[in-house]
Amino acid sequence: MTRAKRYSAPKIEVNLLREGIIESTHFVEATVCDDRGRTLLVAGNAETTAFVRSSLQPFQAMAVMGTGTLERYRLKDKDLAIICSSHQGRIEQVRQVFNILWQTDIDPICLQCPIPEGRSSSLYHNCSGKHAGMLAVCKQRNWSLNTYLKRTSPIQQLILKKIGELLKIPGEELIGAHDDCGVPTYSMKLSQMAHLYAQLTSGNNLDLERILRAMTYYPAMVAGSKSFDTELMHLTEGQLVSKTGAEGIQCVGQVGQGMGLAIKALDGSERAKYTVAIHLLRQMGWINPAVAEILSETFTLLTKYKRLEVIGELTMV
Repeated sequence: MTRAKRYSAPKIEVNLLREGIIESTHFVEATVCDDRGRTLLVAGNAETTAFVRSSLQPFQAMAVMGTGTLERYRLKDKDLAIICSSHQGRIEQVRQVFNILWQTDIDPICLQCPIPEGRSSSLYHNCSGKHAGMLAVCKQRNWSLNTYLKRTSPIQQLILKKIGELLKIPGEELIGAHDDCGVPTYSMKLSQMAHLYAQLTSGNNLDLERILRAMTYYPAMVAGSKSFDTELMHLTEGQLVSKTGAEGIQCVGQVGQGMGLAIKALDGSERAKYTVAIHLLRQMGWINPAVAEILSETFTLLTKYKRLEVIGELTMV
C-alpha cells in the first residue's frame, strides 16, 4: 500500500442549496498533522499538492525574525502582523505598512506589488506588508532592493531555506512559481502545509512563537473586518491562528497544541473552503457551537435563499 493511498479518505462535498435544492457542488480535501509531521486526520488525499499561496506568509516572515531586522528598525508586533497579512487596504492597515517603510527609510516606490485598481499606490495592495517586510530585510543585509522578487535573490533563498528546515527537506525540492503579487510561492502537499501550521502553534520555535503572537494579538491587521481569518482569531481569543490563501487554500493552527489543519477546495472556491473550515473545526472541538453559529451566519448562510451544506468529515489515519 502506497503512502498516498494510506493517507486517503472520502473527499468532503459542499453543496450550494437554493431553497433546499442543490444548484452547485464543490469537493474539498483536508489534512491535520502534528508538529512532528505525522498525519492524524484526513479527508481526500493528504498527498494532494497545491500552491500554498498567501498561507505561506507567516513562514516568509521568519526572514524578518532571524536577521536582526526587527531590532534594528524597532519594529513591533503590529508591524509583524501586517507583514503576515492579506489586508483589505484600510487606512489603518496601509499606515502600518508605511510605518515599516518609514522606520527602514525605504521609499514606497520600492514596493513591487501591483497598484490596485482605483488606488494610487502599491501600499494598498493586500500583500504590501509582506513586500515591506522583505524590503526591510534587504535593507538590513545590504541586499538589492530592486531584485527581491527573483527566486534567486538572497531574501527568497533565505526564506526557502527556512521553510525547508521546518519541513526537514532541502528547500530546492519544492516547486516554485510567482504568486499574483510577484513573490515566489511553492507547491506543497496538504500534509506539509498542515505540518507548517502545527509548528507555528507548537511553542517550540521562538521566531514562530513571536509571529504567532503578533497574528493573534492583532487579527485585524492580518485580514480585516468581516474576513474569515480575523473573525476566527477574534472569536477564539487567540486559541486559533488562521491564514487564507487564494484558489481554495485555508490553513488553521491550534495554539499550544502543535496541530495544524490544511484545506484545499479543488475548484478554488472561497465559499467552500470557509464552510468546510467551520465544519471541521467544530468536528474536532477547536471551536464551540456558539462560535460556529456566528461564523456560519456570515460564511455559510449566503442569502435569504441560498446556503451551503457540508457532507463528510475527517477520518483518523
